[in-house]
Amino acid sequence: MRRLVVTFLTGLVISMLTGTGWPVLGAEFWMFYGTYTRGTSKGIYVSRFNAEDGTLSEPVLAAEAQNPSFLALHPQKPVLYAVGELWEMSGKRTGSVSAFSVDTHSGRLTLINQQPSGGSGPCHVSVDASGRFVLVANYGGGSVAVLPVSTDGALEPAVCVLKQEGKSVHPTRQTSPHAHQIGFNPTGKVVVVPDLGLDQVLLFDWDGAQGQLTPHKPPFVQVPPGSGPRHFAFHPNGQVLYVLNELTATVSIFACEDGVPTRLIDNVSALPTDFAGQNTAAEIAVHPGGRFVYTSNRGHDSIAVFAVSDAGKRLERKANVSTQGKTPRFIGLDPTGKYLLAANQDTNNVVIFKIDSETGIPTPTGKQVSVGAPVCLVFSPVPN
Repeated sequence: MRRLVVTFLTGLVISMLTGTGWPVLGAEFWMFYGTYTRGTSKGIYVSRFNAEDGTLSEPVLAAEAQNPSFLALHPQKPVLYAVGELWEMSGKRTGSVSAFSVDTHSGRLTLINQQPSGGSGPCHVSVDASGRFVLVANYGGGSVAVLPVSTDGALEPAVCVLKQEGKSVHPTRQTSPHAHQIGFNPTGKVVVVPDLGLDQVLLFDWDGAQGQLTPHKPPFVQVPPGSGPRHFAFHPNGQVLYVLNELTATVSIFACEDGVPTRLIDNVSALPTDFAGQNTAAEIAVHPGGRFVYTSNRGHDSIAVFAVSDAGKRLERKANVSTQGKTPRFIGLDPTGKYLLAANQDTNNVVIFKIDSETGIPTPTGKQVSVGAPVCLVFSPVPN
């Protein structure tokens, strides 16, 4: 148990907060923006973020790309991976995954290569701890895929593609599987995939030598019907899993054994009790100290702030804070945990909040930047 917690905390501080295994070298970070390019955006943008005062430079285009919605950084190499959230590529029903080399002194990106994602509408990407494989969740195709990484960071064709079957109760959103995120549990031995269409959090055993996924036993844990699981995050102790449900804007809390979810403990709403409008949840983040959990609401356009107790097993909603824009598709913490950034897709702005260290409540700093349809933010350190 102790080894599990230490391993997870190390990975949390280095990888979860910076988005990379590179060492945190100072107070300045490159912040890369994944976007939708249906409007003014032309691809992936980059800013320079100062973690001492929370300032953010104006975004500049780092690389042109089509719908590079979600991003991930290689844990050892200056390489960034981006899904191309497309429904068709070269006449086939698949999206794409691209590899870019990172100029660590300017933040600019150079395309290395691109591969099919193994299904349509890829919406999330992650890299295993060894840096040898990239994993992709295909929302439209209802599948997950694993692509090997070559020594220069380039992507090779997928060696594993698994497509799910089934549906759940929502008449339009759950008529087929919709994998919405893909990532690892604290041990790195199990891959976790919330599937919005199935109301299941899928679990796969990970073969890090061959890049293969096989169903875990049991192969999933269930959320309440109609919830629509979207994204997940673990408590720093590795023994509690939080699953954000898009359709009901609730957080499902699961107890874990050896970092694997086994039992649903509770479901907690991210909305005020008197809210009666249309809303879907989008993103979840856990503060590195494990005392606070944050989720974003699209419709209510707020950040829900939860206080954590009982070793992570209890969440109590303390506040809903306006995101200062519309449709916060992403919220994320900076590498120090002092700031929260909200990416508002439909008002094309990213707003910076300062987190109160005692209450966890984020307060707008008055600083924000404009970028077309922001969807995802990742940080990497600027070399001294």
